[in-house]
Amino acid sequence: MVSDVFKTQATKISEIQQGYLCKAPGQTIRVRICDAHAFLTIKSSALHEGIARFEWEKEIDLSDAREMMQIALPGVIEKTRYIIPAPSYNGQARKWEVDVFHGRLEGRILAELELGTEDEPFLRPEWIGEEVTGQPQYYNANM
Repeated sequence: MVSDVFKTQATKISEIQQGYLCKAPGQTIRVRICDAHAFLTIKSSALHEGIARFEWEKEIDLSDAREMMQIALPGVIEKTRYIIPAPSYNGQARKWEVDVFHGRLEGRILAELELGTEDEPFLRPEWIGEEVTGQPQYYNANM
């Protein structure tokens, strides 16, 4: 990140805690608590080439998520997520998700924009720093 001006552009702010139940090359199973909601997510790069990945997510009971968090692999992640609207493309609304990490990852800030296709054009905000797409060391599962 070049600056934290993105915070003033946020339309939503959430507190997130996430833990990984399983991590294997190209695949993860994650439990996430986001404010008062919880989700179980499976991600895999096995079905796609390039930067696209398969993702399945299901909302689960908050008490179940808290219980699963107790058996998560070491390195539970805590972060604040800022949602910033991005210019739409072909009528599709887009949003930046900017994560400000806490605890052992304090000081790390990552921004993500989900696109409809890998080659979809987008405007890069002035507050964005270095491009890290596709660099595994920046995947939450590897931090």
